[in-house]
Amino acid sequence: MQACTQCGKCCIKYGDGGLRSATAQDIFRWMLLAPEILEYAPWPLFDLWISPVTHEEFSRCPWLRKYPKRDRYYCRINDIKPMCCLGYPVSVDQMIRDGCEMLEPGDLDKPLPKLKAELGKLRPPPIDVAERKLLSASPAAN
Repeated sequence: MQACTQCGKCCIKYGDGGLRSATAQDIFRWMLLAPEILEYAPWPLFDLWISPVTHEEFSRCPWLRKYPKRDRYYCRINDIKPMCCLGYPVSVDQMIRDGCEMLEPGDLDKPLPKLKAELGKLRPPPIDVAERKLLSASPAAN
């Protein structure tokens, strides 16, 4: 199993306004680091992603961009993307269903516990760890 290849399949499939609402952790991070994101997840429901102009769900994630002349994508808020994005992929089954390019030839021949362990190693640290680092580095904490 390899790290994310930036194929964009998950962002295109799940970033069409059908995502869950932002979590409390998402709101907290955005309030501190990028309050403009909150315009796209309006109070009181914090649904993702709503146009601040039309108040309609976007047909595609507003933060997803395609690299010029490449079949690869990047997230403009990757460092502070919502928990529902950060947690992708949830399972090996989901990766198979979505055609996730993190799976390499031969991966599906491995025992499931080994695949799950490899997936776990590729995931970022839990958000509460990242938040603690952020807060300890903020000027208000010093």
